Amino acid sequence: MKKVGIIGGSGFIGSHITKQFLENGFQAIVSARDISKQEKYQHLMELPESDHLYISELHVENKKQLKEFVKDCDIVIHGGTPFQLDVEDPKKELFDPTIEGTENFLEVVSESPSIKKVVLIASVAAWNTNFPLPAGGKSASDPFSESDAPFLSKESHPYAQAKFIANQRVNDFIAEHPNLDIEITSVSPVAVFGKSMSQRDDSTSTGLQFLIKNHLAPNPFVQMLYDTNAEFAIVDVRDVAESIYKAATISGLHGKNYLLSSETYSVSDVALMLNGLSPNKQPKIIYQNNMAQRDLGMTFKPVKRTLAEF
Repeated sequence: MKKVGIIGGSGFIGSHITKQFLENGFQAIVSARDISKQEKYQHLMELPESDHLYISELHVENKKQLKEFVKDCDIVIHGGTPFQLDVEDPKKELFDPTIEGTENFLEVVSESPSIKKVVLIASVAAWNTNFPLPAGGKSASDPFSESDAPFLSKESHPYAQAKFIANQRVNDFIAEHPNLDIEITSVSPVAVFGKSMSQRDDSTSTGLQFLIKNHLAPNPFVQMLYDTNAEFAIVDVRDVAESIYKAATISGLHGKNYLLSSETYSVSDVALMLNGLSPNKQPKIIYQNNMAQRDLGMTFKPVKRTLAEF
């Protein structure tokens, strides 16, 4: 049985990833920052294939723990960086765990002989830190693909900046180690929406859907979405999980970073669909998914379906 290590495998996206690998016959080891908090991962233990699931305590900044976690894994998925919009100390809460955590991770996996494939869950912010607003020099209706130059603004949210810099560290690591024995692939999903597998209330993604559905604005970032009626590119959480599984099990993808996106709607139309109503306008395709369709064989679900199921 092949073994996959999934860092962040009990979160909103991670749970769907864990389910995908278990259903495809893998043994899965999933990280937990505090293994005593069983409510964080209990929903995974209820999966039909949970006999092949193991939970291991892990702090990604602890290299010793990280080495033990990835030991004997064939594949490792890294989705354990923090995603939060309310931030008091950006360095401590976002920059250090995201950037240093990524650097530690790359060092450890490169020294682990069993690992053949690594997939890092980056973010659309690795391409455009202004998301959901357009990258510099583009209008809201201009398409964006992997052929565009990545855009970084120091005015962007700290989360976006941290993800952008972490992705640059990945690119630098690949360039500096041309003879790696492992294949490293990244995926960059846009706004990941859909139904959670758990009853956890600490997911930023599900929380954002709740806020938009009810037109609540607890912070300036969310208020900006309403003020600008931002064009919001969305991807279904199940499509993200499937893309990651395929990126992990298809060879020849070393060094690639895939945008994962379905359709784009204005925030006002997203709110309508979350409330079971029809959108006022037809969707656009702003963030291109051609590369994921071609290399990963992906077909992305319509956003209407994703939001109706939330």
